[in-house]
Amino acid sequence: MDDADPFAVPGPRGASRKPLLGLTVLVVEDSNFAAEALRMLCLRSGARIRRADCLRSARHHLQVYRPAILIVDLGLPDGSGLDLIEESVAARPRIATILGMSGDNFAEDSAIAAGADGFLEKPLTSLATFQKEVLRRLPADLLTDLPLTTEELVVHPDPLAFRDDMAHVADVLNDEGDGRMLDYVAQFLRGVARSAQDQVLAEAAEGLARARAGGAPLASSTARVAGLVQQRLRDHPAI
Repeated sequence: MDDADPFAVPGPRGASRKPLLGLTVLVVEDSNFAAEALRMLCLRSGARIRRADCLRSARHHLQVYRPAILIVDLGLPDGSGLDLIEESVAARPRIATILGMSGDNFAEDSAIAAGADGFLEKPLTSLATFQKEVLRRLPADLLTDLPLTTEELVVHPDPLAFRDDMAHVADVLNDEGDGRMLDYVAQFLRGVARSAQDQVLAEAAEGLARARAGGAPLASSTARVAGLVQQRLRDHPAI
């Protein structure tokens, strides 16, 4: 993920709004749409950002370097982000700040139990909220005297990132898989839909999750999700 800041403001005035200046953030997030929002928030705050889209990639990153901040989505294609949080908490030297992240607010307790220093609830698009939630969990030796932003800035990820997420779900649904695949689809879509403020898609994903949890027939719920995904791919044509 590119860490050059396209919104940089030259000179001291620009730096004054970047309280994470000089810090590296590793974001572990499989949604392109959510990752794009975090990229914009990190760059606006002065941080360098790297991204992994699965546990395997994240572990490779962490073998190469140690970020100051680790932000881990709890639902990943190859397992639970809780496992990575536990591993990172136990590692020495420890990453300074480890944050769990999910579109499900009830996941906060699980993230904290795994050892995370805090939790970010999706959708996360407010620059002021992002800076406040991250800075309050940073150790004193990493805090700067640069002030938090006073801007009421809300970032808007590129719609093509949303389309990429829909294409990913369509590919997953086309593959043969078991119930765990549908669990992943439901979790993934809930997060993306909430980030994109797509209530219809979020409700369909929630319906699929309920059907899976209750042992109900899945054909209708799966078909509804697949149909909505295809509709959004038609509404967001590739360039």
